[in-house]
Amino acid sequence: MDQYAVIGYPIKHSLSPLIHTLFAEQLGETITYTAIESPVDGFQDTLSRFRKQGGCGVNVTVPFKLEAFQLADQISELAERAKAVNTLCWQDDQLVGYNTDGIGLLADLTQHQGLNLQGKRILVLGAGGAVRGILAPLLAEAPFEVAIANRTQRKAEALVEEFFELGPVRYQLPSSRTVPFDVIINGTSSSLTDDRPFCDPSWFNADTFVYDMMYGAKLPSFLAWVKAQGVLNVADGLGMLVEQAASAYEIWRGKRPETASVLAHVRASLV
Repeated sequence: MDQYAVIGYPIKHSLSPLIHTLFAEQLGETITYTAIESPVDGFQDTLSRFRKQGGCGVNVTVPFKLEAFQLADQISELAERAKAVNTLCWQDDQLVGYNTDGIGLLADLTQHQGLNLQGKRILVLGAGGAVRGILAPLLAEAPFEVAIANRTQRKAEALVEEFFELGPVRYQLPSSRTVPFDVIINGTSSSLTDDRPFCDPSWFNADTFVYDMMYGAKLPSFLAWVKAQGVLNVADGLGMLVEQAASAYEIWRGKRPETASVLAHVRASLV
């Protein structure tokens, strides 16, 4: 039986085993998929041990995406852009790394949320690894602009310099007021601690679509805050999780699962 896993720390609350089990059942395939918690300084050993036990492919989550990028023998174009890997597989004894985060986000925004990003003004909050993985796919949608707001200006400006050749990307000064954006994406991990990133109220209005890449049984704190400010349309990142997983499954198995029913099932499991 083909074996797959997600490796991270911590990992016990991962929804990936449920998602991939549902994918396999839907497609009439039999696989095993487990969640493996690795010591922070032991990712390479954990990965090697899984491979020796017959592992075929791995999802990688916090805090190992950068290390996975460094370990891969071959890298996809999106992973090279992101400098981070969230999906690994072995091909002819070569470890191949992919990044499906941006693909997952775009699929959720355009398919499940029904957004058309062409010509839109988009604000991304944060400049860490999660944001690195989504910038290239966002810019490929031909928005009017992608602005990056981050507490550390240097990190945001470095991303602007790295990605400007792909489209109109710029730094948004936290102290600068502006007309409301069409879409705001929280790419920080603030909601994990019930905190929220800085977001000036001038940056959104009732019609702004606000997205948080975090998810859980309750609405992420940032989304709860913007709703209290009058924003009508918000979404968490559960759809992104399911869609990036579907891309990983397709990389491994050559088949693309249907995601809407799986997303509904996983959403219901959180209640």
